[in-house]
Amino acid sequence: MLLPHGCYVALVDGETFDLYRNAGAEAEPQLLLLDPPEIDSSNHSGGSHHSSPGNHADSQVAEDAHARAAALWLNSQVLQQRIKDLVILAPPRTLGEMRRHYHRKLNEVLRKEVGKDLAGFHPLDIMLALREER
Repeated sequence: MLLPHGCYVALVDGETFDLYRNAGAEAEPQLLLLDPPEIDSSNHSGGSHHSSPGNHADSQVAEDAHARAAALWLNSQVLQQRIKDLVILAPPRTLGEMRRHYHRKLNEVLRKEVGKDLAGFHPLDIMLALREER
């Protein structure tokens, strides 16, 4: 995949949100890790999970809240025209939760989504995963 210069790459899972920017050329991308975005994932409202003893719904609610907060942060950056090209990588379930909260404008700048858990991977491995997904 060709990544436009300046394209943002968001890696999101249930607990982390890493943000990269392509500091290289389109054909030879160089992912630069940015400071982690500050998001508020404490809002667990609107979830459909209910917890009970022996049930792990609390952790799922927290993961969904994190995914929702990441999507809302990305929406705000797109609406402020700080992000003009975007790629999102997240585990399939997290990606599904994020999609529920995408703003129409985010969809317009979204170049690709990859349903894989790549949190903590080296930028070269991230680029390999992007190239594998067609």
